[in-house]
Amino acid sequence: MSRVKTLQSLFKRYRRPGDIVFAWVVLIVAVFLLSQLLSQTQWKSGGKLFAQPRFWPGLSLILMTSFAALHLFGSALSERLEGRWREIGLWIASIEYALWFVVYAIAVPYAGYLPTTFAFAILLVLRAGYRSVRALFWAGVSAIVIVLLFKTFLQVKLPAGQIYDSLPDGLRQIMLNYF
Repeated sequence: MSRVKTLQSLFKRYRRPGDIVFAWVVLIVAVFLLSQLLSQTQWKSGGKLFAQPRFWPGLSLILMTSFAALHLFGSALSERLEGRWREIGLWIASIEYALWFVVYAIAVPYAGYLPTTFAFAILLVLRAGYRSVRALFWAGVSAIVIVLLFKTFLQVKLPAGQIYDSLPDGLRQIMLNYF
């Protein structure tokens, strides 16, 4: 006996809240990217098809647009579920953490890697709702460990903070090299 009774049950689609909004956004982005293909890529005459700079991006964007249109079509035909705006609210709220990262990346060249990482670790722990001294302590310890791991041990080249310029020469050199 077969597990799949009918072809329709094989391709049954379960719609989620916010699915139609997601489908529209993906389709709009795909069409926009496809519209930019001719101005952003080139076609070299005499070259092989698969070696053309425009071929693989074009194929990818055509498939992306096609699948986005199919997703929108399937989403429009599925039954509507409640909770669309609550789901979109969660999407927008999650953008906050990307903005935290952008502010962090902007602050590092000014304040330095160690102070910025330490401050943002504490701020993000507070933002997440942890208020205990223990949580704040471990956030600070983890920030210091992260700085030591990346800057000192792995020697990742990061921009030096302008605040380090105000330190005495010996300490400034240590901070520039290791923190």
